[in-house]
Amino acid sequence: MEKTIIINIGNTIIHIEESAYELLKAYLNEVKQYFANHADDLEIVTDIENRIAELLTEQLEEQKKQVVDSANVNSVIAQMGRVQDFDTVEEGEEEPVINSTYQHQYVEKKLYRDMDDRVVAGVCAGIAHFVNADPKWIRLATLLISFVGGFGILVYALLWIIMPKAKSRVEKMEMKGEPANLQGFQKNLDEELQAVKERLTEVNKHAQPLFSRFGIFIGEFFEWLGRFISGTGKVIFKVIAGFIVVFGVLFLIALIIGTAAFQGFWDASIYEYFPFSIVNESNRGIILFAAFIVCFVPVLALVLFSIRVAFNKQAINKTLSFALLIIWLAGVAVTGYQAAKISSEFKQHAELTQTTDLKSFPTYTLNIDKSKYFSKEDSVAYHIDANNRHQIVVDDLEDGPFVSPNRIRIDINKSETGVARLTQKYESQGKTFQSALQNAQNISYNYVVKDSELIFSPRFQLRKGSIWRNQEVRLNLEIPVGTKLILKQDIYRYVNNYWTWECSDSENDHNDSSLWIMTDDGLKCVAKLKEEALKKEKLKGELYDLEQLKKSKPTDTIYQDSVSNRIREVKEELGIEPEQ
Repeated sequence: MEKTIIINIGNTIIHIEESAYELLKAYLNEVKQYFANHADDLEIVTDIENRIAELLTEQLEEQKKQVVDSANVNSVIAQMGRVQDFDTVEEGEEEPVINSTYQHQYVEKKLYRDMDDRVVAGVCAGIAHFVNADPKWIRLATLLISFVGGFGILVYALLWIIMPKAKSRVEKMEMKGEPANLQGFQKNLDEELQAVKERLTEVNKHAQPLFSRFGIFIGEFFEWLGRFISGTGKVIFKVIAGFIVVFGVLFLIALIIGTAAFQGFWDASIYEYFPFSIVNESNRGIILFAAFIVCFVPVLALVLFSIRVAFNKQAINKTLSFALLIIWLAGVAVTGYQAAKISSEFKQHAELTQTTDLKSFPTYTLNIDKSKYFSKEDSVAYHIDANNRHQIVVDDLEDGPFVSPNRIRIDINKSETGVARLTQKYESQGKTFQSALQNAQNISYNYVVKDSELIFSPRFQLRKGSIWRNQEVRLNLEIPVGTKLILKQDIYRYVNNYWTWECSDSENDHNDSSLWIMTDDGLKCVAKLKEEALKKEKLKGELYDLEQLKKSKPTDTIYQDSVSNRIREVKEELGIEPEQ
């Protein structure tokens, strides 16, 4: 008994004898090599494999056996045809394969929608293939029938639903009545290539006059542009170049003054402000000079070119132009290197935590210190009277382009130990963990505890000489269950997940604070809890009245049902399980 192999061909599992498998394998290799030069070779070979699997399955069913032998494979090869048939014809004749290699065989057609020759859904084109007619006559007949009470539209819609699309190559061949063998596949492929050539020829036929007219238009446009530049445009360009020279020179002067200011000739304290505080002091001069070159050289080149246009004067020679280009490229390289170096100083992250236990009070008040005490340097810079030691300037607390992103964030959580405490977490980044930790230690933050009142500063400061490395301050306030909190109106901007406007007392809308209480489920608004308690009492009273009304057993069935439904709704709102 010959060895049996299990193969998968065309997504069909087939048991086949080893000799038959070798025969089938050799045949498929010939087919793959023949169609290898076609763009759709994979699709064609897949369709052929599906057809072979279909023929083998039919033979097994007819012969009522389970294993394919060599006779079955030879029978399928005879039906499909061999590649040598194409080679013989091509050697004997010079006519295209589409006309010479295909001998017509009658195959029963199947009704599909032709999506390649469709106007709407391909129904008429598919019917035309089925009845061997020109699609335009089928479309004309459908259009005429459509005017008779709309009957044609109904039939077309019905056929649209019933008729499947001709998606695969085999389905398209069945639609046209072509045999599903190698000659049929070759003929179908040649027809597709011929259709593509005809479409390209048609497109070229219509596009060539368009390109010709477009070329004439481009030529006329450039001819007009040349006349304009040599005439009126020349004067306009000179005027524009003059404006560029004036404003360019002003920009260069401003750039020089700005560079001098940043260099610290007037006020070196500018590097204490964001984003200039990102730059390390040792690299400031290099970065500033490189950035100056990157901005200065292109504007200078534009000014020199504009001088040439406006005054017909050569303002710079080729050697100097090349030197400026080299200088500018060097500035770009240095700027890029320094930017990469600064970004590398944000790689590591470090945290520093400090915990302070608070005295126990039934109620705490949280507030924000809105005043700013000026230092000696601030007093000199802003001309504050030195004799007035208690002078205070109110800080607007608003962010701006030169304000460091140093606002604090406050979290309020339930204390698991029953002790009120405040945890300060200082976070920062750096090139190494040690540098990140040092940057976190350079954070200076203050808050004040006055009995039960906690007054927080809205911002933290960096110690003098420190650089900004994404420092953050997060405060975590833990209070026991049952402890109340009074949140002042200004603190909501700094407290996470709690908003004072959501906790307004309806009896006192103008209150500048809100009262909260810590529960097992977290911080809750006292006013909201009162409203919920009052609502629950009203619902309980309503439930009692409804149950008494239900016990009286009213005779009106509809009214009794409405009472029962309302009782069920009230119980759901109160969280009471309704009676079954």
